[in-house]
Amino acid sequence: MATKPGVADMAETCTSCGRDTPHSVAVHILTESAAEQNAEFSREPYRVSTCTVCGSTTKTRMNNA
Repeated sequence: MATKPGVADMAETCTSCGRDTPHSVAVHILTESAAEQNAEFSREPYRVSTCTVCGSTTKTRMNNA
């Protein structure tokens, strides 16, 4: 699923800026395993938030079960 840049902008606290700034937020499927043999089984959804002021990015795993 493709998203347009800037569509999901929202204000969040940026740990780098130290204030509430606009962030671009998206969901990405990331591979957690470095081993190629089982990489297809280690993909997990992450919420990726990027500060539009300083460019700092945070990734949060969405299924912390």
